[in-house]
Amino acid sequence: MSNFKEELRKVKAFIFDVDGVLSDAKIYLHPGGELMRSMHIKDGYAIHYAIRKGYPVCIITGGNSGAVEERFRNLGVKDIYLRSKNKVEDLRDFLAKYDLGPENVLFMGDDLPDYNVMKEVGFPTCPADAVEEIKSISLYISDKSGGEGCARDIIEQVLRLHGRWMEADAFTW
Repeated sequence: MSNFKEELRKVKAFIFDVDGVLSDAKIYLHPGGELMRSMHIKDGYAIHYAIRKGYPVCIITGGNSGAVEERFRNLGVKDIYLRSKNKVEDLRDFLAKYDLGPENVLFMGDDLPDYNVMKEVGFPTCPADAVEEIKSISLYISDKSGGEGCARDIIEQVLRLHGRWMEADAFTW
């Protein structure tokens, strides 16, 4: 296989899991029963910026939170698969929608429910605190943990390689 940066150049779309990737591994229980998550603001900006630069961004999560859906819709994410029981099926739906090959997709996951879908994409990645089985199949392991900027880390690397980072529109929302 070619080196990491050459493989990263092929990325045309991003898919992220939520819990343990875009949020830390903790879930806070609100007295009303709603699960609360903490997310990194820099991940949010990077997702928003990637979408503005024309990259499809997708969320595939086993969770089912209206707050999570609202957060990502507000960032411009159009493809959000909540309550995903089969992430590979959701991946295939996303690929067909954008006429993408799996070799052009980056997926960042952190735990066993992400394993099969990560084996399907061209660029599987994970946060620093992912489980060992996920680390073993990842082409890149961020130095950032879930909810601490790992999505920003990989999005920024891809956009820099494509010459799309720090363009004039980077300085506005």
